[in-house]
Amino acid sequence: MENTHSGVPSEVSLKEQVSVILRELAEAAALGPGKVVVVGTSTSEVAGRRIGTSGALEVANELLEGIDKVRGEYGFEVVFQCCEHLNRALVMERSLLESLGLTEVAAVPVPKAGGSMASAAYRSMKSPCLAEAIEADAGIDIGETLIGMHLRRVAVPYRTQLRYVGEARVNTAYTRPKLIGGERAVYRMDAQPEEGNAHLCD
Repeated sequence: MENTHSGVPSEVSLKEQVSVILRELAEAAALGPGKVVVVGTSTSEVAGRRIGTSGALEVANELLEGIDKVRGEYGFEVVFQCCEHLNRALVMERSLLESLGLTEVAAVPVPKAGGSMASAAYRSMKSPCLAEAIEADAGIDIGETLIGMHLRRVAVPYRTQLRYVGEARVNTAYTRPKLIGGERAVYRMDAQPEEGNAHLCD
């Protein structure tokens, strides 16, 4: 079986590659209904070119098919990050924007201003719109497009077994609540409180 430069067997489609990665992340992060995943993608990097130079809608559509398949299996929402020319705004269904009370911004992403992935996602949705920002529960970054600005604090990097889609390096992350408190803080319900010093916190 012949491998690509990234080590991925050439027989494995882009759709399958992104499905495997997103499914692994969904399992690790317990993603399901009510959760939001942000996806950033450089189709240029997937094709082995430098980011922002060779965007391809056919690549975007194949990735979109794989992402949508996993989304349907787990029930989480997916939003797509635009490129810097649209200030990394996010493509999403209007119903999600309204339910989360996000700030809408006005643009229609195209390959040269928004990126091929955002453009393809926008045209695949029932009622698409753009939000200025979001705090997503998890994310997948295909081609190192920098999605961190749209992840809820605190982000936890997660290394999937498959580290490439096409020729693009992939990073994923999920998030967890901030751990608050000091040396006496308890983070699990099964932990037993210490006796005797309760008055110190009353």
